[in-house]
Amino acid sequence: MSWWWAGAIGAAKKKLDGDESHSKEKHESVGLVIGVTGIVGNSLAEILPLPDTPGGPWKVYGVARRPRPSWNADHPVEYIQCDVSDAQDTLAKLSPLTDVTHIFYVTWADRGNESANCEINGAMFHNVLRAVIPNAPNLQHICLQTGTKHYLGAFEDLISGTARPHDPPFDDDLPRLPTPNFYYTLEDILLEEVEKKDSLTWSVLRPGVIFGFSPFSLMNIIGTLCVYAAICKHEGKPLRFPGTRSAWDLYAEASDADLIAEHHIWASVDPYAKNEAFNCVNGDVFKWKHLWKALAEQFGMDCPSEYEEGVPSFAELMKGKGPVWDEIVKEHELLPTKLEDVGLWWFADVTLRVQESFLSSMNKSKEHGFVGFRNSTKSFVSWIDKMKAFKLVP
Repeated sequence: MSWWWAGAIGAAKKKLDGDESHSKEKHESVGLVIGVTGIVGNSLAEILPLPDTPGGPWKVYGVARRPRPSWNADHPVEYIQCDVSDAQDTLAKLSPLTDVTHIFYVTWADRGNESANCEINGAMFHNVLRAVIPNAPNLQHICLQTGTKHYLGAFEDLISGTARPHDPPFDDDLPRLPTPNFYYTLEDILLEEVEKKDSLTWSVLRPGVIFGFSPFSLMNIIGTLCVYAAICKHEGKPLRFPGTRSAWDLYAEASDADLIAEHHIWASVDPYAKNEAFNCVNGDVFKWKHLWKALAEQFGMDCPSEYEEGVPSFAELMKGKGPVWDEIVKEHELLPTKLEDVGLWWFADVTLRVQESFLSSMNKSKEHGFVGFRNSTKSFVSWIDKMKAFKLVP
């Protein structure tokens, strides 16, 4: 396959907008996106319906817990509001989807500790699979998204400094760490359920820090940094870097949300990709001190040229800033949001207070035929532009 060329997505979107016959085509594949308003679900909602997406034309169901947001409304997706943590709600709303051929599971819930995360996320995944698998006779493939935490350990261990991660670069086939991890729980459920249906195949994708667009994501680093920059500018304060010197200077990597969506689709339709777990990163490296300059430029601010010692954490700097964000939203006529929904300070602190580089190998994906990539700096800027275009930040 060679469908992930530069610019193809934008061109195909324009074609779709003007192609009335697309909706009348007989669908070869029917995708069910669980977490369609999340950071990768939103990209899947855009890319799957495009006329030249492999495996298509695609009909797409999109599932999310909240009512359909305005920034998702233009996607040609049949939206289903459903709380997949509720077994009865899931069964009632997903069991009638008898035409589903592919499941893309790109959601998760945070309960504050890994034991509780294993329980809630395992229950959610179980609810979806038990509602769909027995009732969708043409179901072919389930694609599960986890992440680099597979190699690092639980967030609580990373925050406390007790994590004992694998030695990077992370190879896709490294063994599990001897600690609780809800990613392992999800994988076990996936393999257990797939075995119950003949010819049903699976994939697991493990992205790193995701660059993308979604006000509803639990781990939207770009949105969080944009909110931080907007508050600093509004208050006339410098754009200080609240991370470690290591994060400032060392090599880092990211995963573009559109690239992850492309990787999901490839893994779901390419026979050589079936029944495998794959890392999913952009394929290049960057330094946060360079992206910090790009962030400053996007908001018309000065950027520190050197690392500054002693800057408090994001959580400390942004404590009590809810009213400030409310002022910014009102002044710039932004989409109404609350700071606690768009400023994910704990995740920014986890991401930018690391002490070493955590890099993943993409060799396995390339050996199996996926050669997609992204320029991380351009990705970073393009998603900031999208945040602005949808009036989420000024």
